[in-house]
Amino acid sequence: MVNFKRNTLKAAVLILTTLHLSACGTILYPERKGQVSGKIDPGVAALNGIGLLFFLVPGVIAFAVDFSNGTIYLPGTAATGDDSDVRVVHTGKNLTPDQLQALISAEVGEPVDLTQAEVRAEKAPNQASIGPRLSELRTAP
Repeated sequence: MVNFKRNTLKAAVLILTTLHLSACGTILYPERKGQVSGKIDPGVAALNGIGLLFFLVPGVIAFAVDFSNGTIYLPGTAATGDDSDVRVVHTGKNLTPDQLQALISAEVGEPVDLTQAEVRAEKAPNQASIGPRLSELRTAP
């Protein structure tokens, strides 16, 4: 009877500890849900790391949940939607990939190799639609 109580208590403590360490940012900072980027909160990362150190699976789950919810990021550190650094270049014609690469290289002042990047060309109907589209691409999962 004493062993049963002791084992039950051990199991309860283990379950509570596991639940507490799983997804620390989600439990501690539910108001952070929905952030998509920013600086990682070292406190939340450390708590998740402790979970990873002692209990591998709950630690991995904690990191996965916190990253997917965005609760591991410090508030106010996400990239702003400020597109003041966006340069618009009007070409007046359709460009081949080589011409586009040369144009971008000339604009940024250093060689650019577009074959090494995920590049997708989109034609904007007007200049005003570029900013919102860039914001969509930045926040896409």
